[in-house]
Amino acid sequence: MSLHLPLTPETVGVINASAFAAMKRGSVLVNTARGPLVDDAALVATLKSGHLRGAGLDVFAHEPTSPHDPLLDLPNVVVTPHLAWLTTETLQRSLSVIAENCRRLAADEPLLHRVV
Repeated sequence: MSLHLPLTPETVGVINASAFAAMKRGSVLVNTARGPLVDDAALVATLKSGHLRGAGLDVFAHEPTSPHDPLLDLPNVVVTPHLAWLTTETLQRSLSVIAENCRRLAADEPLLHRVV
């Protein structure tokens, strides 16, 4: 299961013990969305039980994560430092948007992808 959800009050902890129980034994969880979508205690328990084969995590409920986070000690967990989005293509696209927004700012034009 790969998570692609926004973090909202309704999605906090959406992947919890009952969600893990409903997953096929041997499934793998990949979370590159937002850490608080997953109930960490339930994730640790499900990984330790073997019901979940593994997890790939690019995000954590609390960032930066503590070096004492029990997820870091599990052999069936792969973690990345919140950079799973970074490819050559996404970096080039980001730099293009930055350059365009600098041009727009100088020309007193509306910025691209403005978040308010």
